[in-house]
Amino acid sequence: MTTSNAATAPARQWRIFPELSGTAIAGVAIAIFLLAFLILPVLKVTYVAFQDPHTGALTLQNFGDFFRSSLFRSSFVNSFYVSAMSVVVATVIALPLAYITTRFNFGGSALIQSIGVIPLIMPPFVGAIAMQLLFGRNGTVNLLLSQYLGFKIPFMEGLNGVIFVQSLHYFPFILINLSASLRNIDKAMEESAQNLGCTGLRLFRRIVFPLAMPGYIAGAALVFIKVFDDLGTPLLLNVNNMLAPQAYLRISSVGISDPMGYVISFILVAFSVFSLWASFLFMRGKDYATVQKGGGGLARRDLSRGEKIVAYGVVVFILLLVLSPHFGLTLLAFGTIWSFSPLPDGYTLANFATVFEQSLQYVVNTLIYAGLAAGFDIILGTAIAYIVLRTGIKGRKMLDYMATAALAVPGVVLGIGYLRLFHSFEVPVIGKPLASWWVIIVIALTVRRLPYALRACMAALQQVSLSLEEAAENLGASKGRSIRRIVVPLMAGGILAGFVTSFATAAVELSATIMLVSTSDDAPLSYGIYLYMQSPSGRGAGAALGILAVVIVGLGTYLSNRIIEKDRARKAEVRASH
Repeated sequence: MTTSNAATAPARQWRIFPELSGTAIAGVAIAIFLLAFLILPVLKVTYVAFQDPHTGALTLQNFGDFFRSSLFRSSFVNSFYVSAMSVVVATVIALPLAYITTRFNFGGSALIQSIGVIPLIMPPFVGAIAMQLLFGRNGTVNLLLSQYLGFKIPFMEGLNGVIFVQSLHYFPFILINLSASLRNIDKAMEESAQNLGCTGLRLFRRIVFPLAMPGYIAGAALVFIKVFDDLGTPLLLNVNNMLAPQAYLRISSVGISDPMGYVISFILVAFSVFSLWASFLFMRGKDYATVQKGGGGLARRDLSRGEKIVAYGVVVFILLLVLSPHFGLTLLAFGTIWSFSPLPDGYTLANFATVFEQSLQYVVNTLIYAGLAAGFDIILGTAIAYIVLRTGIKGRKMLDYMATAALAVPGVVLGIGYLRLFHSFEVPVIGKPLASWWVIIVIALTVRRLPYALRACMAALQQVSLSLEEAAENLGASKGRSIRRIVVPLMAGGILAGFVTSFATAAVELSATIMLVSTSDDAPLSYGIYLYMQSPSGRGAGAALGILAVVIVGLGTYLSNRIIEKDRARKAEVRASH
């Protein structure tokens, strides 16, 4: 009897934890991965920021040293100023486009909205030098202004240049979110205000814009965070007195033991989290609900002839402005010499020949890194989505929070965390530290882009009925087989869209990769662009590489949208047939 109990004891122990098979094991593995490559690096950066470099004891001395330095104080103020002013300028650009295309019967509204999103296709650091050649002190615009009107405008002087470039790049975040909010406003509220005598600018200021505030705040918070954390644009514009460039310069020049790099990194993370919290706090306790289902949208009206001329003039001017980085980059890529003249002296294909002869390794590395990262992202995203939405495992929501938290961690901070945490962790077979192996770049890209793939997989799985799984299991299929044969094929559109989105955005990541590139043979496309843009003689080839980057991201964005639309159409046909 005793022997029998002893023999069955292990089986009983395993039955106490039935979740440890299948999805729970996957959940634990994912949690360990996120803990090792997201949470621990950030905690390490935070810990070192509060650590005395000599004794190892916890202290606030590092922060005292930070605020006693005039350079660091000005960098802190400059980063905040640039982020806030970028939100203001981006609002000035986005608000007319959003209002005109949603408020009036305006020909070409869909085209205008589509063109307005194009700036997101080009990473801001790619177009920074092109913007200098167009709007700099001796750029195209100022040369023409000086020649014909006798004055120049300091578009690109110091912090102005960073604000200008970042605003033109990130304003689509406000445009997309604000347009969506304007379309969801209940037109009955607008009509009620008009019946009470509220019209024109007062109607917009007191009724329309306040009701669209959720979308505007969401877009503005994204702009603020992206600008505050950006590294590549200030570096390429030679503006180093900002926080992200200072963090990079301290670690790359002084070394990974320098506490100031970690203090700056902690401040970057803290401000990213603070911005998200502040946007949530601003909206809390306010009611923006509409009476009608779907809101009904603003009451569109026709424009008079004079109003049409003004509206089209404003829209064309804004679109020419926001597309100027693409024009400038194209001219630079095909130009021979472009200096102190409105346009290049001549045009050539030599820059592209240089890229394919000397720098093809950058492209190959990028395809490998971004492809692997996107592949890992959809695997992780699909698994997390299934665990969160289809199981009752304890702590499943924490997986979602951990994966999404990568949005609040700047790339430069993640790179610094990897350098500090893994610089002495030697990979057994390779014989070099993990922080110096190209695989760490793939891991960084995977972590940075996981939230994009996760959201796509979540949306795809939410559209798959649970009854289909249950039907398969009732017919004898195991849980794993029903996932492989039923769930994943039905999620294919969302999974593929998540892959393409992750791939396209990972292909131009600079903030994390610039910290982790150990040799030029391991460098990706974004790093190659950064190197070329450091000298006037290399800018043509750098622009050619930039064109390749834009093509990769643009093609990825197009494919992602096509996949999503086809998937929606297919599901609509299936629903209609039933």
